[in-house]
Amino acid sequence: MEFAELIKTPRVDNVVLHRPFYPAVEGTLCLTGHHLILSSRQDNTEELWLLHSNIDAIDKRFVGSLGTIIIKCKDFRIIQLDIPGMEECLNIASSIEALSTLDSVTLMYPFFYRPMFEVMEDGWHSFLPEQEFELYSSATSEWRLSYVNKEFAVCPSYPPTVIVPKSIDDEALRKVAAFRHGGRFPVLSYYHKKNGMVIMRSGQPLTGTNGRRCKEDEKLINATLRAGKRGYLIDTRSLNVAQQARAKGGGFEQEAHYPQWRRIHKSIERYHVLQESLIKLVEACNEQTHNMDRWLGRLEASNWLTHIKEILTTACLAAQCIDREGASVLIHGTEGTDSTLQVTSLAQIILEPRSRTIRGFEALIEREWLQAGHPFQQRCAQSAYCSSKQKWEAPVFLLFLDCVWQILRQFPCSFEFNEHFLIMLFEHAYASQFGTFLGNNESERCKLKLQQKTMSLWSWVNRPSELSKFTNPLFEANNLVIWPSVAPQSLQLWEGIFLRWSRSSKYLDEAYEEMVNIIEYNKELQAKVNILRRQLAELETEDGLRESP
Repeated sequence: MEFAELIKTPRVDNVVLHRPFYPAVEGTLCLTGHHLILSSRQDNTEELWLLHSNIDAIDKRFVGSLGTIIIKCKDFRIIQLDIPGMEECLNIASSIEALSTLDSVTLMYPFFYRPMFEVMEDGWHSFLPEQEFELYSSATSEWRLSYVNKEFAVCPSYPPTVIVPKSIDDEALRKVAAFRHGGRFPVLSYYHKKNGMVIMRSGQPLTGTNGRRCKEDEKLINATLRAGKRGYLIDTRSLNVAQQARAKGGGFEQEAHYPQWRRIHKSIERYHVLQESLIKLVEACNEQTHNMDRWLGRLEASNWLTHIKEILTTACLAAQCIDREGASVLIHGTEGTDSTLQVTSLAQIILEPRSRTIRGFEALIEREWLQAGHPFQQRCAQSAYCSSKQKWEAPVFLLFLDCVWQILRQFPCSFEFNEHFLIMLFEHAYASQFGTFLGNNESERCKLKLQQKTMSLWSWVNRPSELSKFTNPLFEANNLVIWPSVAPQSLQLWEGIFLRWSRSSKYLDEAYEEMVNIIEYNKELQAKVNILRRQLAELETEDGLRESP
C-alpha cells in the first residue's frame, strides 16, 4: 500500500491552528505518510509536527464553508484546525483517520525514521538478560540462565533467555510451562542481596475444577525456599475471581500441594475497568466549568487514585515479605502480563536502589515489561478519547508510571531521574519514532526484525545531551529500602500528565529552573570551600614546620 493512496489532499493553505498555551497561528497544513505538519513560515513561530500514531480521535464541525477538525491525541492534548473549504476539510479528516489507524505495524513511523543524531550506544543491546544475570551471579550460585525458550517454543510471551533455579532442568521447565497459563512458568524477577530472598512471577496454574497438580511446578517453587522458611503467593485477583477462573481451566495453588506457601489475594483491576477509569479522569480534567464539589466528585468517580492505591499497597506487601519477613514471593494474576508486572517492578523500586537510577530504571522496564511480555501494542493502541473501544486497551503502563511518580514525590532525593523522564516514557509507549514499544512480546519483535530495522529509544535517551533533561538535580544516592505511604491523603493527582494541557506550568518551570540554579551555585560554593580548606591546611602545615627547631 502506498501512503499517497490515503492522502486525498496533501496540502491546504490558510489553515488556523489553535492549541494550548500558544496564540492561534495561520499557515500551510501538510500531510505526509506519518506526520501532520503545520508551518506558518514565520520566524520564531514553532511549527506543529504531529505523528499520526499519536491521534486518538477526531471530530468535525462546519459553519458555512469553514470546516473545523478537532484532533484528540493519545497524550491527552486537544488541537483545533480551522480549514477553509468543506471538501478540503473532509479530505483532510478522512486521510487523518486512515493514517492514524494503519493495520500493519511495518507501516508505522519507526520503520521509516532515520536518526539525525550520532548513535553512541546501541540501545537494543544495552540490557540483555545475560548482563542482568551477572549482577546476581556474584551474590548467589543457586540460579542459572535457561535457554529452554529459544525460538519461543515453550512460552511465546517470554524472552529466549530466563533465570530459573539451578536445581531445575529444562525438561522439568517444559512440564511446568504446560501447567501454567500461556506457558508462563515461574521465573526470577528479583534477587534481594541483603538476605537472598527472591521475587518470582508467572501465569496462573491450570488447576481447573478437578484440582490438577504438577509435581515439577511444586518442586520449582519450593527450590526458592530456604530450609524451614515459608513463602508467600500473592495473587493479584480477588479470591472470588480466582475461584471463577477454575471453571475456565485456570485457578490457583492448592494449600495441600504447596504447604510451605501462604496465599494472599490482593485484587487489582484490569482491562476495560482501567480504560473506563482513564476516560472518566481525562473527561473530568478537561472540563473547565467545575465547582469544587463537582470536580472532587468526578475525580473520585473515576477511581483512578483507588487503582493507584491498590497497586502500591500490593507492591509494598511484596517488598515487606522480602525485606521484613525474610520470605520469598511468587506473584501472578491470570496471564501474568499486567498487574503482575506492576507489582514486581514497583516492589523493586522500593527495595533496590539501582532501580531508582536512570539506567537501572531503563533496565527494569526492559526486564519487567518488554522482555516479560507486557502487550504494549494491544494495551496502548488507543488512549482516553477513542470511542471505538476494543477489548485489549488498558492504561496498565501509565498506572505503573503514575505509581512511580507518587513514590518520587514522597522521596524527591532518592531518584536519579525526574518527572520529565516518566512523562517521556508515557508518550513513547503510545506514539514514537523508536521501535522499543512496538509489538506485544519478544517473539513478535523478533519477527518484525526491530533490532535491524528500527532505532531503540535508549539509543536516544542515553546521550548526554538528552540525559541532562531527565536528571533530578536533588538526587543523592540512597542505599536504603524506601517505604512509600499509601494512605489516601498521601496520593495526589499527577498534574504533569493529566493537567498539563489545561493549566500552564510556566511558573512551576521557572521555579524548577531557579532550584537548579541554586543547587549549581551551592556546588560551586562547596568547591570553593574545599579549596580554601586545603589551602588553610597547607598554611598550617608550613607554620608548624617553621616553628619546629
